[in-house]
Amino acid sequence: MTQYATSFSDVQDAYERVKSAVHRTPVITSNQINRLAGRELFFKCENLQKVGAFKFRGACNAVMQLSDEEAANGVVTHSSGNHAQAVALAAAQRGIPAHIVMPDNAPAVKRAAVEAYGARVIPCIPTLQARESTAQEVIQETAATFIHPYDNANVIAGQGTAALEFLEQTEGLDAIITPVGGGGLLSGTAIVTRSALPNSKVFAAEPTGADDAFRSFESGELIPQTGPNTIADGLLTSLGNLTWPIIRDHVDAIFTVDDDSIASAMRLIWERAKIVVEPSGAVPLAAVLSERFQSEFNGNRIGIIISGGNVNLDRLPWQ
Repeated sequence: MTQYATSFSDVQDAYERVKSAVHRTPVITSNQINRLAGRELFFKCENLQKVGAFKFRGACNAVMQLSDEEAANGVVTHSSGNHAQAVALAAAQRGIPAHIVMPDNAPAVKRAAVEAYGARVIPCIPTLQARESTAQEVIQETAATFIHPYDNANVIAGQGTAALEFLEQTEGLDAIITPVGGGGLLSGTAIVTRSALPNSKVFAAEPTGADDAFRSFESGELIPQTGPNTIADGLLTSLGNLTWPIIRDHVDAIFTVDDDSIASAMRLIWERAKIVVEPSGAVPLAAVLSERFQSEFNGNRIGIIISGGNVNLDRLPWQ
């Protein structure tokens, strides 16, 4: 039997650990979107989570599990987006230092948000090698604990708590679909769904301009991301060594959608559901509305995890 980085009991334990710190986000529906999809869609609104994304769940669980000795030295990560804010806030809530390595081309609004939580931002040139080497320098300087954005067992378990809540809030889902970038949310969701709702399908949605998860899934071998190009800026990373085996073995299908479809789905959620969702969070709806999904899956009750709502309002894709 394959041993995965995280188990269903790990997710259950994580939920007991973090439930007082995270928002129990709502599940909403839209009759108009249902009519377009020809199905009943249920949206789990992690765009209304603290820091505006599901990422806070995983960061919170990881930070909470540090020993007092580890916590005293603080935490470090590299991220230009939602994980940066999540680690900064989780550290602030525990009252420990947070060192966030961010590429120097990250939006000023994101750096400001991280600093507003009291974290120290260390800029670097915008390459993965620079991010990793700079983070390593910070670790050597501070002895801080590194918290990977997705390839961390405690982070995966924390992300899985979104699905755990979702299944408590809904009944009889025929499928759950999430976006996939590094795979933390998807792998956590797969672990929960396989244990708590084994007859339900687990799907992922990915931009065609960053489709390494799709190509990995189809080939059965982990294929790294190279040169991603999509408006879904939260889905640019490769799958991790911990997330990949879970996705390989427990996801039923991965659907890809182009940027035009993503922008249309994003606008549809804004206009019909009246909530703010970022491009990455709209990718699953775009997939559910796609011809391939419509032709390949006939289940009626679909759960969609909206991953986040952190939008650059100066660069909306329909402007």
